[in-house]
Amino acid sequence: MQITIKDFIRFRDFVYNRCGIFFETKKIYFVKKRLLSRMDHLGITNINDYLNLLNYRDKDDTEFQALINLLTTNETYFFREFDQLATFGEHCLVEISDKKEEEDDRIIRAWSAGCSTGEEPYTLAIIIREILEDLDLWQVKVYGTDIDTNVLNRCRKGVYSPRSVKDVPDEYLATYFSREDEKYRIKPRIKEMVSFKQVNLMDKLSMLQMRRMDFIFCRNVLIYFDEASRREVAGWFYDALRPGGYVFLGHSESMSRISTAFRIKKMGGMIVYQKPAG
Repeated sequence: MQITIKDFIRFRDFVYNRCGIFFETKKIYFVKKRLLSRMDHLGITNINDYLNLLNYRDKDDTEFQALINLLTTNETYFFREFDQLATFGEHCLVEISDKKEEEDDRIIRAWSAGCSTGEEPYTLAIIIREILEDLDLWQVKVYGTDIDTNVLNRCRKGVYSPRSVKDVPDEYLATYFSREDEKYRIKPRIKEMVSFKQVNLMDKLSMLQMRRMDFIFCRNVLIYFDEASRREVAGWFYDALRPGGYVFLGHSESMSRISTAFRIKKMGGMIVYQKPAG
């Protein structure tokens, strides 16, 4: 089945307008393979018919969700980019928790936006449990969100392969995971700290639900967005953060190229972005 450049652009623009993910022309083979897979599954041989289905007959977004689940890339593991996580735990978390303790505000909220299969939010929960003293006096809420419903189902199971845990320190592996044959299961003390939900970063109603965050991790997600979408998401992140809260991006990403609203800080040798306290 032929997919022309014109067809690809129409399809790409449809996906972009729905969720902000932008596929460059060089991604045509990647997109085409997944698009044809969905069309073949439905017995559709014409891209116009498929786009009509998505636009007018997919009332509950079932087909669009199945498509997005194929188009999104999910590559992650526990304690990825460890130096940045050390800055989060040893500097940013300590700073925020000390201030909250002075204000008698014992709630910590962290959000992993684009959490994929869940390794990042569970990692954040482990770090918070390790760093915060008197954890029983704190209410910790870690949120993991993604647009892909398949990976969210895997998040909630909390079972991982040896590859996913390859960078977990041995002490943490023994403390926070249980071995099940060739798999590793997150123990309840960590699992109960994390909740998962579907969030489209370009959906206003979804983003308005994410509020009063102390930390937002969105690492290697915005690289799939174009400049306009990145600016929009950065604005939502700014609104979602408490004054003084922090955003963490991937090493190849820079908030300063997206938004001037955040203060650039160097902590623990890492660049972080802070919402001004006022």
